[in-house]
Amino acid sequence: MYSKIDDFTKSVAIVPCSARTGEGISEILAMITALSQKYLKDKISCKDQAKGVVLEVKKTKIGNFLEIILYDGCLKITDEIAIASLDNEPITTKIRTMQEALPLNKGYATVKEASAATGLKLQIISKEEVFPGMPIQVITLENTLEKITQTFSKEISEEIQTQNHGIIAKADSLGSLQALLVLLKQSGIPVLKASIGPISKKDVYSCNAIQEEEDKIIIGFNVTPLEEIENLDETKKIKIITSEIVYKIIEDLEKYKQEKIAEIERKKLNELPTICKLKVLDFCFRNTSPAVFGVKVEAGTLKAHERFINREDKKIGQVKEIQHEKKSTNKIESGKEVAVSMPGVNFERQLTIGENLYTNLAESQFRKFKEHKNLLSSEEKSILQEIAQIKRRDNTTWGI
Repeated sequence: MYSKIDDFTKSVAIVPCSARTGEGISEILAMITALSQKYLKDKISCKDQAKGVVLEVKKTKIGNFLEIILYDGCLKITDEIAIASLDNEPITTKIRTMQEALPLNKGYATVKEASAATGLKLQIISKEEVFPGMPIQVITLENTLEKITQTFSKEISEEIQTQNHGIIAKADSLGSLQALLVLLKQSGIPVLKASIGPISKKDVYSCNAIQEEEDKIIIGFNVTPLEEIENLDETKKIKIITSEIVYKIIEDLEKYKQEKIAEIERKKLNELPTICKLKVLDFCFRNTSPAVFGVKVEAGTLKAHERFINREDKKIGQVKEIQHEKKSTNKIESGKEVAVSMPGVNFERQLTIGENLYTNLAESQFRKFKEHKNLLSSEEKSILQEIAQIKRRDNTTWGI
């Protein structure tokens, strides 16, 4: 405990804090201040060059107001300032009015200059959009706009690091965006594009251009979608996840990505033949042209137009139609007895009552089923093993 430490050079101070009740906040601020004054006194010096950071932006009819922290140097009302943006070019503007925050949160006093460190409210001339969290510097003969641009570019690139693939991330301020990106990186979720502000049309169009279906996601921390995107067809093709709690965003995002990946894998499986095992029953309604006979779906799912083999790997034929309880169907589940028609098959010559028939899989199709075996039922996995055993009688490496 911080209150029990005699020598702060030998111990780390622990201050219990509560975000819910606010207890410990004033104590930890006091500790940081005291330790800084004692041990960083010689390392901290206030320079002439004014530097600050935007805390909040307020837009009114008469102009834009910035609430900033001036943490270095001296700022004058006559100074021209540069504010970092997400583009390469910073925003340059003059100051119309400047007010300094009074102690104990007692409002603001109009001033013509202020020295660090202090809180300021600036009314600026520029109407360009300024984002919270952006750094501010004064433009001088020594500290030219070119130097400032290079400094800002380095700071922003270090804080907003993206990859060549991934999702789109949005936040209300630079600090929030940085925190969000750190948590996404820790969760192994790549980010293609990151920016500040509400979710706009541009974000929706950019998201739709992403190739990977599981990455067509926009997440927003402390931001909401603009009304302009509500009726867009493109909005329906993507997923938008927003919350004021960053961990809730990560949780919802991971859950959605897992579900989406599973859905994509299932779509890939739907393009393959259905895995099915049939048993030939003692019901022959027509011997040939086409053969119409009874089968029981022993395992898997029977679909029309699938091709079948027997246990000797001989091609039997293709199921053209399925009838269940005198009604035609294109699909029937395991355990049902149905009548099927197979053109080009002679029931007496090619089939034996009681024998099993299996879906005729190509080797490439079998491998794809193996890749997505986590989506298969135990019944389907068992059929695949039987099919592999049949195929490997003549080719021991089939499907491996």
